[in-house]
Amino acid sequence: MRAQYRAEGIAETDFPADPVEQFGAWFAAAAAEAADPAGVIREPNAMVVSTADAQGRPGSRTVLLKGYDARGFVFYTNYESRKARDIDANPHVSLLFPWHPMARQVIVAGTAERIGRDETVRYFRGRPHGSQLGAWASAQSSVIASRDELDAAYAELAARYPEGEQVPAPPNWGGYRITPRTVEFWQGRTNRLHDRLVYTRPDAAAPWTLQRLSP
Repeated sequence: MRAQYRAEGIAETDFPADPVEQFGAWFAAAAAEAADPAGVIREPNAMVVSTADAQGRPGSRTVLLKGYDARGFVFYTNYESRKARDIDANPHVSLLFPWHPMARQVIVAGTAERIGRDETVRYFRGRPHGSQLGAWASAQSSVIASRDELDAAYAELAARYPEGEQVPAPPNWGGYRITPRTVEFWQGRTNRLHDRLVYTRPDAAAPWTLQRLSP
């Protein structure tokens, strides 16, 4: 159970000053691979979000990236979910984009904060109707008696808000934006001598520094 990576390497001189620009280039490549019927990447915006609670106990789960720019990386969730409770107690978060078929990973570490309500509502209105209903039906991370309970809640909502009718954004649902402190680009190479280039900055106002890490 061991793969031999034979990808081309990455060099500091080929990387721009801003990691978000470099992320955009790699994300576009992963999206192009996903769009290819013969490609092996299916959801290039899938990322592992790792959090820790106030006692330092970690938790990880896969969510979908829904936006990124110079301010940071955005995803949406129920504000009463475990990940949200963790973030509210400890805003330090790590994101991992596992593009293994391309022998690439991007790891972002930074701090998370809730986005504005207007931004959440704009995004929510663009979601598929079923996903809008699902956000209401699921009290994410809470214990439920059965699947039937969840399906019944969804059916009730579907009757109340039929297809084509606007569904209001739940008050306990919204986005988080992760402001990056470090962004690492990992490229698999032969003999486990992988390339790792990491951008770091002490705060959001400081310029980025690019360094190479030993694998």
